Amino acid sequence: MAEKVTVKTPPAASKKSVQYDLFTQFVSNDVADMSNAVEIWDSIPKYFMTRAQTEKRRTEHGHADPVKWHYSYNNQEFTVTIQPALIEQADGSYKAFFPGVTEELVEEALKKILSDQTYGLHDVEKAETWVRFTLQMIRKELKARARTRSMTEIKHAIGVMSSCVVTVSKARKELWKGAILQDLVTVGREEYLADADAHHIGRLPLFISHSINQLHIRQFNLDRLMACNEQLARWIYRKLIHRFKHASLLTSYHFSYQSVLAESALLQQARDNDNRRKIRDALDELKGRGALMSYTETLKKEGRKVVDAVYEVRPTGEFISEQKAANKRDSDGQRRAVAAGLRIVPSGDNLG
Repeated sequence: MAEKVTVKTPPAASKKSVQYDLFTQFVSNDVADMSNAVEIWDSIPKYFMTRAQTEKRRTEHGHADPVKWHYSYNNQEFTVTIQPALIEQADGSYKAFFPGVTEELVEEALKKILSDQTYGLHDVEKAETWVRFTLQMIRKELKARARTRSMTEIKHAIGVMSSCVVTVSKARKELWKGAILQDLVTVGREEYLADADAHHIGRLPLFISHSINQLHIRQFNLDRLMACNEQLARWIYRKLIHRFKHASLLTSYHFSYQSVLAESALLQQARDNDNRRKIRDALDELKGRGALMSYTETLKKEGRKVVDAVYEVRPTGEFISEQKAANKRDSDGQRRAVAAGLRIVPSGDNLG
């Protein structure tokens, strides 16, 4: 018997809440460049499959088996399994696609759109978050960040995001299963994703809803993130946003090669030396994008063999200012939550 799928319907209107208000408000002179990072959701590797890897996994009929990846978060071990989306082709056949870079960028565009209360719907009690959008809105947002995609590419990305299935497990116990963009419906039109100006609405994953409810969100410079060409540079930048909160001219942040290897799913070169070069390239890009002033790489050896490397990064004044603004937004949010009588669980949450 086929598994019964429960499809949720979007609410008619957003319910007023302090949590969603705080999600949509930023401490910045240029709020157009600000968005929200959600660490627990960002920590799940989702966009690591390349086109070449996908092509290799496809059968002669265009289908592909799910891909599984082991990763760590907050010193705990997890497994993510991604079942690819089957997208209908022009000849009527179906081909498997895994979420990749374009889907990553579209997700960031949708989260930015969500920060405008005109297009977001958040229900605190049900822990549901919906976003209204058009393909044209996504295209405009990507173009503004110099990440232009065609309507065909955006339509394809939305199809992949709504049809792939991501499963997160710990010790073989399933913790969560769903699409990146769930319960997608077209509002007021029969054509499914056919019109660039037709409105659509989709539900975002539970991790994002819970993080909004508990104020486990972090404002960051979306413009800088989207400017990064290297996917690993974007991953490291997100890491710094969440973990280097007290950046200053007198402080630095350390991370190891092994931690990036275990957490990111983006170091897939055959040789460690090539993977370390990839990290250096990403750090060089973050220097060029104004996030880092400098960095050092210190190799750890056992005899002649390099077993790890430690990277020490120092921030620019611009990044320091942005983190201070994010800290103020966090503290202001906590005060508003307390004043409203909300019980907020401290950050540092995990999937276990």
